Amino acid sequence: MKLGHYKHLAMCIACALTQQAMAEEAAPANKEETTLEEITVVGRSVSYANNQTDDSMLKQQTALTSALAVIDNLPGVLINEGDTFGSDDWSTTVSIRGFQLSLDEQQIGITIDGIANGNSNYGGGAKANRYIDTENLGRVEVSQGTGDVASRSNEALGGTLNFTTYDPGVTERMTTSLSLGSFDAQKYFVRYETGEIAKDTFAWVSVSSSQNSDWVDQVAENKRDHLAAKVLSNIGGVDFTAYVSWDDTHEDNYQRVSLAQFIQNPESDNLTSEWTGIPYVDQVYRRGWSTLRENLFGYLKASYQVGDLELSGNVYYHHNEGRGDWVPQYVVDVHADGDNQAHSELVSGNTYYGGSALGQIKFVDSNGMALSPIDGCQSSIVFPYGGAGADYDPNCYEDGAVPVGSYRHSHYKKERVGFDADFVYYTRLNGMDNELRGGIWYEDYKRQESRDWHKIIDSKTSYEFDHTPYWVQYDNRFPVTTTMFYAEDELDTGFAKFRLGVKQFFVDLERFDNFGEGEHREVNSDSDLLVSGGVVVQTGIDGLEVFAGYAENFAAIKDAVLEKEASALEDIEPETADNIDAGLRFVSGSVNASITYYDIKFENRLTFISPDSPDGVNYLDENNGAYINVGGIESKGVEASLTVDLSERWSLYGSYTHNTSEYTGGLSDYPEGNQVFGSAKNMAVVSVDYTHGNYFAGSSTKWVDDRYIDAANTQIAPGYVVTDFYAGVAVESPVQGIESINVRMTINNMFDKSYLGGIAGQAAWIGSPRSAALNLSMSF
Repeated sequence: MKLGHYKHLAMCIACALTQQAMAEEAAPANKEETTLEEITVVGRSVSYANNQTDDSMLKQQTALTSALAVIDNLPGVLINEGDTFGSDDWSTTVSIRGFQLSLDEQQIGITIDGIANGNSNYGGGAKANRYIDTENLGRVEVSQGTGDVASRSNEALGGTLNFTTYDPGVTERMTTSLSLGSFDAQKYFVRYETGEIAKDTFAWVSVSSSQNSDWVDQVAENKRDHLAAKVLSNIGGVDFTAYVSWDDTHEDNYQRVSLAQFIQNPESDNLTSEWTGIPYVDQVYRRGWSTLRENLFGYLKASYQVGDLELSGNVYYHHNEGRGDWVPQYVVDVHADGDNQAHSELVSGNTYYGGSALGQIKFVDSNGMALSPIDGCQSSIVFPYGGAGADYDPNCYEDGAVPVGSYRHSHYKKERVGFDADFVYYTRLNGMDNELRGGIWYEDYKRQESRDWHKIIDSKTSYEFDHTPYWVQYDNRFPVTTTMFYAEDELDTGFAKFRLGVKQFFVDLERFDNFGEGEHREVNSDSDLLVSGGVVVQTGIDGLEVFAGYAENFAAIKDAVLEKEASALEDIEPETADNIDAGLRFVSGSVNASITYYDIKFENRLTFISPDSPDGVNYLDENNGAYINVGGIESKGVEASLTVDLSERWSLYGSYTHNTSEYTGGLSDYPEGNQVFGSAKNMAVVSVDYTHGNYFAGSSTKWVDDRYIDAANTQIAPGYVVTDFYAGVAVESPVQGIESINVRMTINNMFDKSYLGGIAGQAAWIGSPRSAALNLSMSF
């Protein structure tokens, strides 16, 4: 197959994919063909604010970094992760225009090549880093507000993040990558690109394995294995795209801290590195705070054009399973054994299903009988959570007392099957180009969640546990179906493009208690007819356009709300947001710029009240907390970005965000007029990139203004400035048989700034300190 033929095929595929849900723009066939001198368009010519990553933003992050980190420099976006490598989903937060993606809230949509990710929550959801290896990331498109009417997400109140995957290249190629970094970080990556394996068919397959420890005391065992493959083909005039990925992750978590705890010791999150043999202290043993997840995801897309009609669609499948771990400082008494009998929960092989806790067993004698502390004994335990009473202190028991504790597992499992179908019809009305498009998204998923408690075999020596649980606390399943219809018409008058669209969601949720103890719960979370529209006007000045857009956005009630009766369904409504964008966009050969004003009214804000806080954990809470509506939010602000090609060697990028997000009509705990916690009023980024011959380097500095940690606005996370730096060399054809060699050093938080990063549940995680990584990649 000739190169020109392949380019024609790639253009056809790009055209077809443009009509997919996110109106994707095709990535270059190879990242290696993209140079630093080339400026990527800041935003597409549409009637809403949007930005996308460019090659320099990818270079500013290491191969060890998660896919989420590359968008942190875009205007309006704040990404915080527990460490530089994004190796803890529990501590990952995203904030855009006062909307949050965190433990508490799911208000920002995520799609993978335009396909729904299936929610982003901790308990069974998955963010982009579960689907895409960083080396296989093509580009990320960020629609900050009104977004595309066809977006496949029912949590996109504050915009959509569309992560696109790398396309196969025209020639056969093997790429290998080795990364080594701070905190025992390492990653091995291999991708094989097939070239043309059949007529008009190109593919790649990749495998990677990575691991790192935590930055606090270097005891965490974070591991990730990832497999992926992608195929592009044209068969009988139909363009096909197929993608599949498998991701297996074990993460040890970071813990949130209060402002006072951060001030007292900004180098510790109060999790411990050594097992003490005292269950109350060992409840914060880091290796016992874990997230285990396995995700299998795949899709098949097809697109075809006949005359003025384009048809496209896809089917997809997603399987997610895993668990979350904690180490409660007691064994739960769940079975009435009678007087003067040993506790049967301590005997291996005994498992009780359902029911409720009768009490807590903390110390026992050699026969398994519960003990009480010595009368009048004063506990000497002062850590964690302010200390403990005598019943947790081994010094308050007679000699021979045996401490007992639990290893608690929350098990998550989800299967999603869905399809999208779209059409685009091109015609002319009174001499003007007209584009009519519409489509449907349907998804059926079934999630299961259960929790079991395992006795730690010997609490004095380790956290090893009996793999047969002594108590299965609950076992629930949640069937959910989602259907979304949309239609939009765009008329091009020559001087301006006008669009008007509508969409509607129909979401049905149920909860079944597999033990038959709880009530069957169900709720319909349907939206009203959601209207969107906008205009893009050409000003007459070459490259300058004005745009304005309006959209009614919607986030369905999540199945987690149904988990237990703590969330009162009759008092819960779906979240909604009315978004207005207006701005200017300028594109020229050397300068790209945009500025956007936005005004958002967010109603029925749904907040998760977590049992985890700096004051302690309620391990017996079956709900992992509860959901309540806490009024709304009004956000107004300005986002600006500028990219300038200063010369053949130097390029400059900058962005600035001013955002005012305040609570409206909230509860007493969320006072009206208070600033939304976790949301910064001001942010700014300045990046400089340099390339000359084989050498390249760059530096990026981000300033984040003060943020409130709590809704009452009494605790302030101080503003911070973080600088990242990278430098490297790329050598083409250094020896026969090697196509290229790249060596790159990346330093994140170069000046080792101490700061509070992600904020959720009115507490915060400590930001990652300085870390460095060295990457060597070769193509053959």
